[in-house]
Amino acid sequence: MEFDLENPLQNFHNLNFDSVSCLFLIESDHIPSQNYSQTLNAGDLDIFVRREVISLISQLTCNLDPLLSYLAINYLDRFLANQGILQPKPWALRLLAISCFSLAAKMMSTEYSATDVQALVELIDGGIIFETQTIQRMEGLILGALQWRMRSITPFSFITFFINLFTLKDPPMGQVLKDRAAEIIFKSQRDIKLLEYKPSIIAASALLCASHELFPFQYPSFLRAISDCSYVNKESVVQCYNVIEDIAAEEEYELSNAILSSSITPVNVLDHHFLSSESDKTNGITVAASTHGQEDSIKDHKRRKITGFYRNNQTVQISRIKTMLRSTASRG
Repeated sequence: MEFDLENPLQNFHNLNFDSVSCLFLIESDHIPSQNYSQTLNAGDLDIFVRREVISLISQLTCNLDPLLSYLAINYLDRFLANQGILQPKPWALRLLAISCFSLAAKMMSTEYSATDVQALVELIDGGIIFETQTIQRMEGLILGALQWRMRSITPFSFITFFINLFTLKDPPMGQVLKDRAAEIIFKSQRDIKLLEYKPSIIAASALLCASHELFPFQYPSFLRAISDCSYVNKESVVQCYNVIEDIAAEEEYELSNAILSSSITPVNVLDHHFLSSESDKTNGITVAASTHGQEDSIKDHKRRKITGFYRNNQTVQISRIKTMLRSTASRG
């Protein structure tokens, strides 16, 4: 039967008390140990190696279900936390990426054989071709490190549970919140700071971020629903929410810089060289204002952080919300 990240336990879709309790009880068995993230932060475990393997996995899954990539990276982190990097050479990292991808594909019943995986790798970059037995041996090593716990508990396993805690004025809001929270979770997975938090905490924090962004007037009630949930640690949700906000702010800042850099073409540079001194001054002011605007954008993100569960920021970007809602309505 196909494995579903949203319903990792049998009959979980019924949302009965026992299955939900079990989900929260065993989630810590499906994530890297806290020592893993601390080691990455300390630099003892080569963080650049992790990024390289994640990049390879992303190449393999770029045209496939993003949940497949998420599951493969989950296997990677849990393997590295248990086993460490045995051979930090390009061929070994490629083999590790292929094996994590292959295991995730098998779990999700994706029709990919070892031969198909090899063909995909060759198509992407003409990389090293491994024998099927070599991949299978690496898969066995990963399975041993994960203690054969392949039905991973991830943030996607908790989104439906938390949404059912909310009192939604309009039922389609649930799907909108779910889609946006999933997007936030996908984008945040690569950041090592989130490895410190349980999947349920990440799910709750992502939903709060999504609700604050999309439905700010109902955000306080969503916040109360999360804070009243006996399964989650409120302080951890606050911290995780702030981490996700920081990640989003950094991405927006990097995107702004990329757009600004791409606008400086050779023609623009030549034009700038022959401008009058008066125009130079004007352009200087414009650039300074643009840079100042980027800094203000970062500060605005910081101001939106939760500083306590019962202190709510009511800053609302109405035009952005209307645009996203119109986009959602058109897709429906």
